Amino acid sequence: MFVQGPYLGYRLLLVAVISCLLIFVDSRFDYLHSVRHAMSSALTPMQWLSNLPRGVVDWVDATTTSRQQLQEDVDAMKARTLVLERKAQKFAFIMAENGRLRELLNASGVVDETVKVAELIGVSPDPFKHTVMVNKGRSDQVMVGQAVLDSSGLIGQVIEVSEFASRVLLISDNSHAVPVQVNRNGVRAIALGNGSFDYLELANVPDTADIKEGDLLVSSGLGGLFPPGYPVAEVASVQHDPGQPFAKVTAQPKAQLNRSRLVLIVAKQVSGIDELVDEQVDSDISESTSASEGDE
Repeated sequence: MFVQGPYLGYRLLLVAVISCLLIFVDSRFDYLHSVRHAMSSALTPMQWLSNLPRGVVDWVDATTTSRQQLQEDVDAMKARTLVLERKAQKFAFIMAENGRLRELLNASGVVDETVKVAELIGVSPDPFKHTVMVNKGRSDQVMVGQAVLDSSGLIGQVIEVSEFASRVLLISDNSHAVPVQVNRNGVRAIALGNGSFDYLELANVPDTADIKEGDLLVSSGLGGLFPPGYPVAEVASVQHDPGQPFAKVTAQPKAQLNRSRLVLIVAKQVSGIDELVDEQVDSDISESTSASEGDE
């Protein structure tokens, strides 16, 4: 449309009007959702191709690694394996103790969490939108709302799914909020993204709340969007202003938001508690019905 010729200004004006009209329709209605889904699926091969040079460079580096470097990596992995085995043994003890406590409280709940390993294939060029693309989509049973982690902590959640890829909203985005709690004492708060990869803000924290620098913030599980217990951030600063009802608390994300390449997509299924509640409700309804029939 923009080759040299007559009426170039009119053609430019026509394109601008059509663009504004499409933006208005997309913001007000869902007519273009299927179009966006189809375009996202169609552009997936191009995203893979754009990621190919990085893969080739990584392959070349891996094949030219010296024997000494390989031996050092093996020794480091052996040491890390020993540490993880010790932690796993401690974790098994804690899980067993937790099971005994649940039995004592007569609240049997089973949480089954499975994960899918995904790789980043794209990053949003918009500096005001902290989103990334991963190479897992609807064909891999990925759904909107699933939590995404890296090796250090929570990264964000899936907000859009196509056939072979998904878009993830990072916890640092301005529109994102995570219900968290202090791992030390259980104080709850909301961690808000502010457009920075380096820190988050805690909203409406009472000035008298027991929060200190260095406290670990984990996902609380409230709202059902994120599974509980995953590291989110570490409290970096706590400021108390005289006369203000709320303290200003900032926290540094535990996840490497702008460096992670491999991530985990968590598929959480909760059973046990919900079934117990449903059975109790059905039992109460049956008893109430029987009592009503007896009164009649």
